[in-house]
Amino acid sequence: MAAIVAAALALAGIGLYLSFAHVASFAHTELRFGTLNKGRLFAIGVDIGIMVMIAVDLVMAWLKRPISWIRYPVWLLTAATVVLNAASGAPRGRAWQLMDYLAAGAHGVVPVLFIMVVEVGRDSIDRIVRPDQAERDSIPLIRWVLAPIATPRIYRRMRLWGITSYPEMVRRDQELIAYEQWLKRKYDGDLSQATEDERLPMTMAPYGYTVAEALAMPDQQEQAAAERDEEAERSRRDAKTRKIQAEKKAEGERARAQGALDAELAQIKGETGQAQAHARAQVSAAERAAELEQEALETAVIAEARARQAEAERKESGELKARAAADLEKAGLERQAAEQRRTAAEADKVAAAEAGAIETERIAQARKATAAADLEAARLERAAAEKRKEAAEADRVAAAEAQAIETQAIAEARKAAAEADRRAAETEKAAAETRRAAAEADRKKAEEERLQEAAVTDIARAQKEAAEAERAAAETRRVAAEIERCAVEAEDAAKLSPRERAVRKVARMILTSAAGVASQLPLADIQRVLEVSPGTASEYRQEAAELLAGGYRP
Repeated sequence: MAAIVAAALALAGIGLYLSFAHVASFAHTELRFGTLNKGRLFAIGVDIGIMVMIAVDLVMAWLKRPISWIRYPVWLLTAATVVLNAASGAPRGRAWQLMDYLAAGAHGVVPVLFIMVVEVGRDSIDRIVRPDQAERDSIPLIRWVLAPIATPRIYRRMRLWGITSYPEMVRRDQELIAYEQWLKRKYDGDLSQATEDERLPMTMAPYGYTVAEALAMPDQQEQAAAERDEEAERSRRDAKTRKIQAEKKAEGERARAQGALDAELAQIKGETGQAQAHARAQVSAAERAAELEQEALETAVIAEARARQAEAERKESGELKARAAADLEKAGLERQAAEQRRTAAEADKVAAAEAGAIETERIAQARKATAAADLEAARLERAAAEKRKEAAEADRVAAAEAQAIETQAIAEARKAAAEADRRAAETEKAAAETRRAAAEADRKKAEEERLQEAAVTDIARAQKEAAEAERAAAETRRVAAEIERCAVEAEDAAKLSPRERAVRKVARMILTSAAGVASQLPLADIQRVLEVSPGTASEYRQEAAELLAGGYRP
């Protein structure tokens, strides 16, 4: 390896030395450089440029980062050096002889040898640093000699399309020739009768396609177009499905929002009803207190009148007592009347005790019901009780002043019974109001629950309808896909041309998307699905309408 490198460097030195002397002299004498030194600088510049670019090329190849275009300037400068060396040996002032040609050629031998060594070194480096790189076969020299016209075409195809195997290229060429001969035999030598699909191998051969690849191209393109159509249809269906789902979701959200709003309104109405009930209870309590105050005033007036009457009756009783001493019979009658009054007083005491027991039980039940229904009613009851206490105190004072008319026990019993009746009536009224407010609140709550259940039912129904719509759409897509598959199989069996396939596809689009009316199918849909121009889309739609009118059904 070291000997090869040393020999290459020696060859490079010899070539540079010989080239330098000849090119410098020729540049001074013939290329009109002013002095010999300028001619030498020119020669040195050319040789150094060549060496620098060769060194860069070899280094980049060693680093596995080759620069492919740098070889061409090297070849160009080397060719210029060869020409200048050959020109330096040309005869001056006489015609060319055989030795002149040999001399001119000898001046260019060393630079050519140097470039060949450099190319061999570059390929060696490539094979060392990139052993897995595919090796390109060379075309045998004998083929260049025996087939000087066909061989450059083979070489061009190998270089253009990266075919590294020469036997593979020969096999492709033989298949193409055999296929062309078969077509000629099929159409009696007239290849113009063959279809475009049948002529594809000859058309696509300059582009590196084999016969099998060229013949499979229409089916592959049709399959790719079908896949694009399916992808577009899938995207359209997905977009439609997403739109429907979004609409259903929005409807569900609206229904939930409406249910929440109705529940909030029901709650507000319930709270409003409770507040109104409390307000009415307060108004009723205030009215009752006013009535009690009025009754207390009336009772005070009556007590005062009774007191005056009692005073008059006491005076009259004194007179009667004075007369009693004179009339014993009247005294006996008075004793009997006193006995009767005592008996009535004892009866009144018993009645007062029973009335007190009844009053205590009723008040306890009323307060318990009022406390369970609403705390506010208890507060109102306490206020009313204060008013009743004040009225009772007034009645007690009036009763004390009216002792001459009726005994204190009877007055208290009657007052307690009347007060118990009033309290019972008032408590019953407050309890009825509280029960009515509670019933109203329960009704509001039941109405709110009913609205929420209705909203949930609507949401469930909307989701069910969405699911039904999705199933129906899926079934429609399945039927359309089955029809499309059957139609494609029928077209494959009929070996239709691409245009006939496209027309039938447009006819199926008219049946599925436009309800059988060709004019209702937009040209934009045909352009998008078949990727054709507006004019071609219009022609396809017209031919599809004629095909449907003729009875075509997929």
